Amino acid sequence: MTAGKITVAIVFGGRSAEHEVSLQSAQNVIRSLDPERFTPVLIGIDRDGRWFLNEESIKLFHADNPKDIALNVSSPQVGLIPNGPERQLVRMDNKEALGQIDVLFPVLHGPYGEDGAVQGLAKMANLPCVGADVTASAVGMDKDIMKRLLRDAGIHNAAFTTLYHWQKEWPIDEIEAQYGYPVFVKPSNMGSSIGVSRASDKESLIQAITHAFQFDQKVLVEEAVDGRELEVAILGNDQVMASSVGEILTRDKFYSYESKYLDANATELNIPADISASQTARIQATAIQVYQLLCCSGLARVDMFLTSDDEIFINEINTLPDFTNISMYPKLWEHSGLSQQSLVTQLIELAIERFQQKHNLKVTR
Repeated sequence: MTAGKITVAIVFGGRSAEHEVSLQSAQNVIRSLDPERFTPVLIGIDRDGRWFLNEESIKLFHADNPKDIALNVSSPQVGLIPNGPERQLVRMDNKEALGQIDVLFPVLHGPYGEDGAVQGLAKMANLPCVGADVTASAVGMDKDIMKRLLRDAGIHNAAFTTLYHWQKEWPIDEIEAQYGYPVFVKPSNMGSSIGVSRASDKESLIQAITHAFQFDQKVLVEEAVDGRELEVAILGNDQVMASSVGEILTRDKFYSYESKYLDANATELNIPADISASQTARIQATAIQVYQLLCCSGLARVDMFLTSDDEIFINEINTLPDFTNISMYPKLWEHSGLSQQSLVTQLIELAIERFQQKHNLKVTR
């Protein structure tokens, strides 16, 4: 710690297709860090997985343009060295120790950041880490595994077929007979609608599957659920809170990557959603149920559909939801009375709380 402050390593960028989204999110998180309580250490990860120290402020090219935003890699390259109770950052060129880190705050979306990879690194380094642990991160990232767990728990989600890269033939006829059209095709391990397509016939279905396999070795084909797109933000470890319910209103046929991050006019975020008090309570309770079932901690955003028959279908859970200036997660909490600075502070406190709880568990007989 520095002068009584908690040193927080904010890690952003990363190797996933959501690299640019992470850079946008990081700007918001850094601006929301309470300077009276925390000392930031800013670490940008490039697309090759190299870590760079941004010593005083986040260094980006085209920081105000979500289409062209890029990481500036002119800074010193660093590495995190597990060393018992001391979590040291070390310069890679001269091996100089740069001091201890108290908390890791990953602002990384998608593979290598949201899937348990960086959470495992933090665990090996004996370091508190904001957000879900290794298991919950991996399960939340893998839509196939997540949907199977929800289905077995009796929680509604869209019917799906899982395809694998080693299959010689795809069961196109069976998919058509079971779901009809349209269907949605998704990489199992990806976020922000990357690799996701809406297929309306056999030709577009084959194209969509081919496209999705560019991003993962496992692909889901889902039935289309005709319903309103609702989202709930969750915060907490043992004591869990649900935010107001928000609704996504989009001009497109589905909530695409472009709608989320590149075209501010493509969607409207309606907070609170125009639903009844009883519907709100059911949706919040369902979101908390999903969060706890998947063993989440810290934070998550639960996305779902509300049908005209008043049924709730879970779409997915995001254990490290995007934190940009137009993102649902911070906006939902702002509407619920929690400022972004208070939200970021609570996330760091929750990470330390969970670390201390697990640190007290026995690891030997």
